[in-house]
This record gives sequence, C-alpha cells and structure tokens, in this order.
Amino acid sequence: MIAHGKDIKIFTGNSNPELAKEICKELGIPLGNSEVGSFSDGENFASIYETVRGSDVFVVQSTCSFVKDGKVHTVNDALMELLIMIDALKRASAGRITAVIPYFGYARQDRKTKPRDPISAKLVANLITRAGADRVLTMDLHANQIQGFFDIPVDNLLGSPIFVDHFFKKFAAVHADTMIVSPDVGSVTRARAFAQKLEMPMAIVDKRRQKANSSEVMNIIGDVRDKHVILLDDMVDTGGSLCHAADALVKIGGAKDVTACATHGVLSGKAIENITNSVLDEVIFLNTVPGKPGIDCPKIKYISVAHMFAEAISHIFMETSVSTLFT
Repeated sequence: MIAHGKDIKIFTGNSNPELAKEICKELGIPLGNSEVGSFSDGENFASIYETVRGSDVFVVQSTCSFVKDGKVHTVNDALMELLIMIDALKRASAGRITAVIPYFGYARQDRKTKPRDPISAKLVANLITRAGADRVLTMDLHANQIQGFFDIPVDNLLGSPIFVDHFFKKFAAVHADTMIVSPDVGSVTRARAFAQKLEMPMAIVDKRRQKANSSEVMNIIGDVRDKHVILLDDMVDTGGSLCHAADALVKIGGAKDVTACATHGVLSGKAIENITNSVLDEVIFLNTVPGKPGIDCPKIKYISVAHMFAEAISHIFMETSVSTLFT
C-alpha cells in the first residue's frame, strides 16, 4: 500500500468525458460518481457523490471548448470546471490529486510577444497548483518550457509514438517514397525526431506569419517531388497554416499526396471548411480534444490516446517510471 492513496479513482468534467470513460475501461475501474455543470447565471458547480478520503484521484479534463446539451462552452468553462473539481476533492481529503489535462489550453501564450502582454500559460499553471493539484499529466505541450511554469511534477506524454505505429503500417508498401514535412521552422525538432523514428527523410515548409491565425508560405526546403508526404504538427486551430502548407507541397513542391497529423484538433473558426476544401487526403488527430458534434468531414480521423493515458495513470499510482511511454 502506498502512502499517498489507498485506492485509485477517476473523475471527469464535461470537456472530454468519452476519453475518461475509455481510460476507465482500459484500467478496469468505474468512472467516479460526480456531477459538474453550471447554474442559470453561468456559475460552474461540482458535486462529488462518493468518498475520496485518502484516495489517489485523477481528474480528466481537457481545457478546450466543448458542447453540452446543445450549448457551446468556452475554454474558460472547461478550466473553471477543472479548478472547482480539484478544490472539491482537496476539501474532501483526497490523498493525492492529479490533473489529467490531455490538451492544455492557453499553452500558446507562453511568453510576451510585445510590451504589456500577459503570460497566460504561467497564470493557468498557478491556478491549477493553488487549487490543490499535486501533479499534472498532459500530452504534447505547445512549448516544453511550460513544464517549468508548474511548481508540482508534470508528466508531458508524447503523441508521436502513436502516430509512428499508425504510419509505419499505413506507408509500409511505399516507405522509400514517403517524407516527413515540418509545417514551419518552429516544429523542426518535433518533425526530425518523428522522421528518425520512421526512418524517413524530412523537409521543411518555410513560411512567414503576417497576423494571428493566418500565414503565407514562402518556400519548401527539401525535395518532395513525387513523394507521399506526412505533415506533422502539435495542434491544428483554424487549419489555415496546415492547408496552405499542403497546397504549397503539391503545387510548388510536386508532392504526390499529403496526409497530415496533429495531436490536438482544436478546429476553431473555419477549420472544418478549410480542411474539406484542401488538397489534404487525410488529417489524423488524437482524441485529446473531442470531435465537433454533428460535423462530419470524411478527411478527419481520430486515434484514441486512452491506452497511453491509462498506462501513465497506472505507473503514477504504482510509483513506477513512465519513461517507457516516451519510446
């Protein structure tokens, strides 16, 4: 028996309950009995309907927008749900509380880009810590430095092993004619590690961003002519950058076809429309952010991360190393 908790319990907010259920199924335990919602004036509430005294508790909640009962809720609703759930569990004498945040919102606001800017990612990290979380489990932070914003342990899982397994099988027959492409210079390190695991060459799309959520493709570094191309990114928001990069790879670079993959499918604004009308053959996301309800785009596919998070939760509970999940 470990000192920090006598048993394991998993609770979820409303942003990604299906993933929480999958994780519980992988672990062979029931989802914790709780209710999280909002009052008529918009204030959030959380009620825990079972004892958690001395338990090792995991709260699964992506800080992304979500839809519940036909109503669209913002990132801030998801964040507030997470905070008040942590507070409720802390006041109920939980042994240890781990915030399982598959998608960490506000991660792109990790530095000051002009005078008098906030560093919102640091503020969110402080809020989670002060609410009572003892550790954080997340996946593919937009910037690895965000781990240092927390004063508690952070395990930042990588989605690339899931993609490596998927694409190794999918492109096995045309492995020699397949390339990994980074959609911008900032993603080169991620793309290089991905290319090395798949033993494929790499190219880079060089672009200049004129304003937020828009970009202009300048040129392609590398020869992608007549190649099957895999575009790798950590997240897709409006999809503009990804679609422009794919367009350039086909029309300028002469690529045979383009498949894209990203850990987080935020898909805001005209993202679905942009992907539908693009030259992309397929876009594959992990289900850290749930798919948009009622929207069917045949190009978009999802792969579950439940098994990886279940493994990580099991290792954390048993106090064993999670490093095996990074290979």
